[in-house]
Amino acid sequence: MKNKIVDNYYKGQALDAYDYFGAHPCVEKGVKGVRFTTFAPHAEKIQVIGSFDDWSCKGHQMKRKDKEGIWSIFVGGAKVGDMYKYRVTQATGRVVDKMDPYAFYSELRPNTASIVVDLNYKKWSDEKWLAARDKNFDKPVNIYELHIGSWRKDEDVEWVNYKAIAKELIAYVKENNFTHIELMPLNEHPFDGSWGYQCSGYFSATSRYGTPEDLMYLVNACHKAGIGVIMDFVPVHFVRDDFSLSYFDGTPLYEYEKAVDADSQWGTANFNLWKEEVRSFLMSAAAFWIDKYHFDGLRMDAISNVIFWHGNKELGANTGAIDFVKRMNWNLSQKFHGVMLIAEDSSDYPNVTKSTLDGGLGFDYKWDLGWMNDTLKYLEKDPVYRKWHHNNITFSMAYFYSEKFIMEFSHDEVVHGKKTIVDKIWGTYEQKFSQLRTLYLYMFTHPGKKLNFMGNELAHFREWDETKECDWFLLKYPVHDAFHKYFAKLGEIYKKTPTLYEKEYDWQSFQWIDADNADENMFTYKRVSEDREYIIILNFSPNTYKAHTFGVGYAGTYNEIINTESDVFGGAITEKQKVKSVKGECNKQPFTITVNVPPFGGIMLEHKVTKTKKKTTK
Repeated sequence: MKNKIVDNYYKGQALDAYDYFGAHPCVEKGVKGVRFTTFAPHAEKIQVIGSFDDWSCKGHQMKRKDKEGIWSIFVGGAKVGDMYKYRVTQATGRVVDKMDPYAFYSELRPNTASIVVDLNYKKWSDEKWLAARDKNFDKPVNIYELHIGSWRKDEDVEWVNYKAIAKELIAYVKENNFTHIELMPLNEHPFDGSWGYQCSGYFSATSRYGTPEDLMYLVNACHKAGIGVIMDFVPVHFVRDDFSLSYFDGTPLYEYEKAVDADSQWGTANFNLWKEEVRSFLMSAAAFWIDKYHFDGLRMDAISNVIFWHGNKELGANTGAIDFVKRMNWNLSQKFHGVMLIAEDSSDYPNVTKSTLDGGLGFDYKWDLGWMNDTLKYLEKDPVYRKWHHNNITFSMAYFYSEKFIMEFSHDEVVHGKKTIVDKIWGTYEQKFSQLRTLYLYMFTHPGKKLNFMGNELAHFREWDETKECDWFLLKYPVHDAFHKYFAKLGEIYKKTPTLYEKEYDWQSFQWIDADNADENMFTYKRVSEDREYIIILNFSPNTYKAHTFGVGYAGTYNEIINTESDVFGGAITEKQKVKSVKGECNKQPFTITVNVPPFGGIMLEHKVTKTKKKTTK
């Protein structure tokens, strides 16, 4: 098996390099110990130093296994829990202590030693979940993105623990009708403020929040509760810290050779995605989290920087990197059926979610950053001027069916002086909340899966700060508490309404009723299936529209499912509308309904379609 892994590793086809490289507890010739293996083709010498021999280098000289550059040694007496480093005599003669690129656990920053662990978790009980999971194209997907270290804070410790947080987090996620959680990067990283996006350990679950077993406990508990778990994965760049991957053997082993290619916009080093060993390293890292930790999906960060050199279209496509991501997605999808592969891509590169067999990149979903930007730009404007920017709302449906999109308001939208979602919106305090509720009705009834960053469901006014927990005290204020209840109700409606998620990537599931009512700042559309028609009315003006007419598709009664200005959600309306359509064309629809539309309000109406009985013949 090991020879096959090595062969695939050099060909850039390995998804299981972690089964060969790294530190593996084992028994050799009747002696218990640990087998250490690494890749450093240009190193002159490598020694394993560690706590198992009081950090002495004596007797632990690694042997070169092949001419390509694999080094290995068995250290008798080394065991789980021992710390270690590789003391590398580099091609330049410089001696540097390095963490293991394939370390499965690491010391808490600022310390940098790797730690020997056993990843054979014996308490997995999610077999049924794993067997039944799929990519959820026709299922509800409502994702709660969170940063574990700042969701909750414990006064007695610096960081919450994966295991300790499980019960409370799961209860909260279920209460708010999320279907999945998405965890910001859990790879080991030296700087807290990078939020995990500047990685050092690609196979090492950060020790900030506990042990690998603690993380496995959390994922298993989520699965037992019916919650999927997605992890943020960073395949583009890594930290330049001397203890990590940077110039590992004294040469640009993981990074590009030319500084113009290697230097990233974040002060990190770009992976050389043309090199086969790097491809195997990253594909194996992606597979590792799915295999060993049972993650249900990976959200791939900064894919535009894979597609184009430095993410700049003017610099041209990075064809080697594109080939890599196609290969990675194909191999992951073949090995791990049902696991979702999600691209965070800000470019207009086509066919990101198209099969690699048809020339696409092979992702299952792509974040709709265009929808997010256009929508928030519209809501930032005074309603007087919104009529001139009406297409900011309608444009998303012009391109929606080109990819399988996730509608998202992520952490990126609520940091660095950008303001939070509610605070971006024009208006007084009360007007902001009215429009916020209508915005979220729009989000949950727009085709596409959903994602929100923690705090959005509370109507956070303070921008996210990784050193502080969510402002839970906001729930003491009636308007925030009411919005929180509203948000959970939307999630409930979404999960219980197949018309909102089944066949949502089929153009026939959505139809504009009136996309051109710019003068009234109003948008009307419907979501349809064989047995339901849902009418959604969005009023982004401060005007009340009484007895406003709208076109619908059927004769019969249309019942109000939700009104954003209901008193239970912070508005003033106490009764639900129940309207009957009358024959007569309106908005190019065969029937008409008359509805009272509140200022800055949104309404969702339901009509149950009566199926015509077919005549039978004897």
